[in-house]
Order: sequence, then structure tokens, then C-alpha cells
Amino acid sequence: MTGKGTIRVLIADDSAFMRKVLHSILLAEPGFEVVGEARDGREAVAQCEALKPDVISMDINMPHMDGLQATEQIMSSNPRPILVVSSETREGAEITLKALELGAIDFVAKPSSGVDLDMSSVRDELVRKLRVAAKVRVVRTASKTKLGQEIAFSTPRTEPGMKAEPKSEARANGARSHSKFPLVVIAASTGGPATLMKLAPTLPREFPGAMIIVQHMPGSFTAQFSQQMSESSSIRVKEAEAGEIIAAGTVYVCPGSHHMRVSPTGRVTLDDGPRILGYRPCADVTLESAAEYAGPMCIGVILTGMGNDGTRGAQAVKNAGGYVVAQDEATSVIFGMNAEAIKAGHVDQVLPIENIFAAIEKRILLVYGASRVGAL
Repeated sequence: MTGKGTIRVLIADDSAFMRKVLHSILLAEPGFEVVGEARDGREAVAQCEALKPDVISMDINMPHMDGLQATEQIMSSNPRPILVVSSETREGAEITLKALELGAIDFVAKPSSGVDLDMSSVRDELVRKLRVAAKVRVVRTASKTKLGQEIAFSTPRTEPGMKAEPKSEARANGARSHSKFPLVVIAASTGGPATLMKLAPTLPREFPGAMIIVQHMPGSFTAQFSQQMSESSSIRVKEAEAGEIIAAGTVYVCPGSHHMRVSPTGRVTLDDGPRILGYRPCADVTLESAAEYAGPMCIGVILTGMGNDGTRGAQAVKNAGGYVVAQDEATSVIFGMNAEAIKAGHVDQVLPIENIFAAIEKRILLVYGASRVGAL
């Protein structure tokens, strides 16, 4: 950042009215300067190169070059922190999540009507996320996924002539004989969607436990996020539903509009009550109930994100005899939630994202007694 802490913002939006609304919001906030406005993705790329802003507010649906293409080009050639301003529609959620995969830091969901008063309702979130994004150390991302091409996802291999077992029926045989099985709870916030999409292809169909993901995200986005994770993973991935029994071989994504708990009988309970410690969903709530349910078979994973959600839950997992892994600073978009859990002394291992699943597997082997043969 230049100046005395001033955050220099480039606004990219094809709507002159929306550019004016965003400009007026930032004009009223201390510490912000709007250095440029772009009417489409091509202008955003050019102005990013010329003005070198501290952060970019990026619309998605723009002519000539959309926000997705602009994000890919900026992050691969002249990386800058990008905050996506998107719609809350299903299509908006899908495209926004793709932008996050391409390197955008975070997003703000634009109210459906998009009028001035509605944008004012997300003013605090917009300003807060722009401040956070401006602090992120971005790196050039050579995306393996080219827009307009089909994404090549990993799929379970089968022998010739054999049918692949449907995801809905995939269960680990080793877990069937246990009344309790390993339960992994992953907490994530800023930077989480892209990080989890990197983790998804590493999850095998025969995973001998259940996994719950608590990602700070609006309720209108988590169903789409579950679907995109499912498409890139061999394991079954679904948005959690109230009352269902948690089963091994399944990843459950907590709905963004609810807190999620694991009942003493292993069922999903959802609560749309007020925010807890500023969060909904609150990862602490899920971790604490999972620790009570699974005890030593509970594994907590704290990933990238702003704030301290997960610290209290990590302590609960440790107190129950479980295991806690945190993502390291080098691979985190924001070293916040994980840093707080580490600082509190509740973390057993600090690892880069590419090593986290291997650590989960090792812990599961230990839980099943594999330490006797040197697996850990």
C-alpha cells in the first residue's frame, strides 16, 4: 500500500450506477482512495497494470471480458488482491467460486435488487473485506484450468468390466464394524473455498471416516460449493441436512445459514439462531459437538481465514483426546484462524495444505491401532 496506510482501490463494474454506489461507500470511509474505475474486464486488466492498485473490487458479469476472465489474467500476469462482488443467484455462486479458485481472495454477495439502499446494507462487509484483501500477499497463479474448457477431475479407477460403486453407496468396510468412526471437522474462512478445492481431489472414495466442512459462506452459496467439491472428488460430498445420520465415506458441508452440531446419537442438527462470537456458521460449535461425540476419534483441521473461529473448538477436540492439524502460514491466504489456534497451544501439527490429508490418514491409522506396525 502507498501513502499513510491508504488503500488504493480499483472498481470494475459495467454498471455506472453500481460504480457510483461503490465509490460513494469508499469515499465515506477513512483510509480508502478510488484510483480508477473499469467498465469491463479488459479495462480492469489494463488499469490494474497501469495503476497497480492495492485491491480490486471485481464484478463478474461484464461485456468484452467478464470478471472471471479478468481475474484469471490478472492473477497469472500481474497479481493483485481481488474481491469479487457477485450476485446471490445460483449462477452467481458458481461463477464466484470459480473466481476464488482462480485466485480471488474473497467475495461480497450483492443483494438481488442491487439498488443503493441494498448495497448500503452490505457496506460494513464490503469495507471489512477490502481492508483484509489489501493486506494479503498475493502470488502469481498459473491456473491449470483454462476457461471454456472442461475441468479434468480425478475419478475412482475401476478394473475393466467392473462398475464403479456409486458415491452414495461408498462406505469404508473398515468403518462398518465400528459403532464410532473417525470424524474430521474442517474449519475455514477467507481463502477457504480455493484451499478446499485443492484438498477435494485427494479424498479417496473409501475414506474410513466422515468429514464435516464449516466454511464461512452465505447460505445461498454452500449448496453450489458442495456440488463443485463433489465434482472434483471421488468421495460423496453433500450439503448437510437436519436429522440425517452421519455416515463414513461422506463429506458434509455445513449450510452457510446455520450452525451445525453432531448430536449424541450421531445425527446432524442445524440451528439458524444468531451469530455466535460473530460467526454463522460457527466452527467452534461444530468442533465442540464433534469432540463430545467422537472423543479420541475426532480430528480438527483449522485452515486459512480471518478471525479466531475454531480456537475454542480445537481446545475441545484436544480435551476429548482428539487430534488437531492447522494449515501453515506459507500456504494460507490469511494466517488468522489457524494462527490463533496455534498460538493458544491447541494444535498438534502445522502443515502446508498439500500435506494435511496425509496427516489425517496417519491419525486414522493410529486410531485403528496401526501404530503397532510403525504407521505413525
